[in-house]
Amino acid sequence: MFEYKKIALAVSLVLMTTACSDASKEEATTAKAESQTATTENVTQNAEQTESEKANKLFEEIFMENVMRSPMYQSYLGIKEDQDQWDDISEESAKEELALQKEHLEQVKAIDESKLDGQTKISWMLMKQNLENEIADFKWRHHNYPVNQMFGLHSSVASLLINQHGISEVDDAEDYIARLNNLPGLFEQLAENLELRAEKGIIAPKFVYPYVISDSKNIITGAPFDDGEPSALWEDFSKKLEGLEIDESQHDELMASARQAMLESVKPAYENLITAVEGIAEQATTKDGAWKFPSGEEFYNNALKRTTTTDLTAEEIHQIGLSEVERIHEQMRGIMEEVGYEGTLQEFFVYMRKNDDFIYPNTEEGRKRYLDEATAYIDNMRGRLDELFINKPKADLIVKAVEPFREKSAGKAFYQQPSMDGSRPGTYYANLYDMASMPTYQMEALAYHEGIPGHHMQIAIQQELEGIPKFRRFGRYTAYSEGWGLYTEKLPKEIGLYQDPYSDFGRLAMELWRAVRLVVDTGIHDKKWTREEGIDFYVNNTPNAKADAVKMVERHIVMPSQATAYKIGMNKILELREKAKSELGEKFDIREFHDVVLGSGPVPLNILEQFINDYINEKKAS
Repeated sequence: MFEYKKIALAVSLVLMTTACSDASKEEATTAKAESQTATTENVTQNAEQTESEKANKLFEEIFMENVMRSPMYQSYLGIKEDQDQWDDISEESAKEELALQKEHLEQVKAIDESKLDGQTKISWMLMKQNLENEIADFKWRHHNYPVNQMFGLHSSVASLLINQHGISEVDDAEDYIARLNNLPGLFEQLAENLELRAEKGIIAPKFVYPYVISDSKNIITGAPFDDGEPSALWEDFSKKLEGLEIDESQHDELMASARQAMLESVKPAYENLITAVEGIAEQATTKDGAWKFPSGEEFYNNALKRTTTTDLTAEEIHQIGLSEVERIHEQMRGIMEEVGYEGTLQEFFVYMRKNDDFIYPNTEEGRKRYLDEATAYIDNMRGRLDELFINKPKADLIVKAVEPFREKSAGKAFYQQPSMDGSRPGTYYANLYDMASMPTYQMEALAYHEGIPGHHMQIAIQQELEGIPKFRRFGRYTAYSEGWGLYTEKLPKEIGLYQDPYSDFGRLAMELWRAVRLVVDTGIHDKKWTREEGIDFYVNNTPNAKADAVKMVERHIVMPSQATAYKIGMNKILELREKAKSELGEKFDIREFHDVVLGSGPVPLNILEQFINDYINEKKAS
């Protein structure tokens, strides 16, 4: 891995080991002066190291202070300190958070930047910028939808208990039960947050609420809530408890406590939340874009800056999207010619959309076949990594289907990071609820994006980095992370994968999907497109099923700007790679380039560009 900001403190010390004759006094005087200079430089070096150590200690303290304020984030990191609690999401807590951020910013500013080593200077700059952005964005804290079809506490509490809250000892089981009992308080705060936003006119469109209500009802359906099959939570707790070596009486006591908690705490908590959501839903309209928010235009422009880490305007992003759509369409026509299809591109889209040869059966056998083949693509790519990478992740990766309780509303695929200690592997989730939305011609690219060499490669390496503070090892810049994911859909083609032209068409279809996102996100939130106009643009310009288009447009609506990160990030990585190849010629090594991109964790795109420029200059000099 290359060090990008080198501080040259080389010292040359001449030791005089013989007596000085009159003739050599000038040499001795010179050596003495050089020795004194070297001593001064060493003192300076030690002072700089001390300031860097001081800074890194502060960064760790700030990170851990934030972690310890969030029991839920602790669980994602594998920390058990407060695993009987949920986060405090009250307004009072938000104001405390702001005061803490201001205090942290003053502490960071007190560090003498001029005395920091290269990596610590980068950390200082990122920490300072993060805090400044969070403080500036406090005024936008209500410009979101706390529950929606993509995310929200109504589904994430169950997901956290099932996927992050392990039970390896009795204390873990008791903490699980405590969390069940503490759910009413959390949902009361959530209902208050929804009402607060409603008072400001920030209410999700009508289509959101049936999803939220359905997901919530799913969680309290089944035993012990009714006479049906075991609910997701009951099945999870039961299976985890079976893994403990405890006597039967203790096992029965814990099961009885969990049952009581589900009936007396979890069920009423969800029923009360559903009632609150139904009340908010009565106020909802069909207006979709962020432009409807108070100061909506200002909010959206700020959101684009945060998401893309650029100064691109909504109009510029919209035009980039249109240009990319046209370019990818032209490449697709080349594949049409290769497979001998005669007709227009739009007709080919319909052919691909309706061809059952690319869809596995909507059965358990079909789902298993999909998971097995996706795993095989990842395993094959794992065996080719030495051709493209120097460093590889230690954490394992598994492939799973999205759980039934959230599969109707969840995205088609996503990645979950490993635990901080590596005991829990990274997970590629494939949503196999509707197999028609997961055509096999897109399977290869999707596996690379979410798994290897995509998100797992980037995030696992990031968490395993040494010598950088935790806030960078566990931080995120969406344009960087999702840009990398999209870039790695294309990367395997460069080493001979995507042998099937239809699979290569699938790769282009997924890149096209991200290009259309630029058009539709800005269309909805800046140009006041309706939900239906966004859906039509996807259907007319991509081969994906209409169901995909509906789900994607609904994602745009509840997550303004987020979907612009992928293509903007990919374009920047490709632009920087072409620059390095052009300037270095035969000296260019793709493995080194990837090491530079991944070697310092996620950063804003302008910082990544500086890393690559430094790498180019170092390589030229060598």
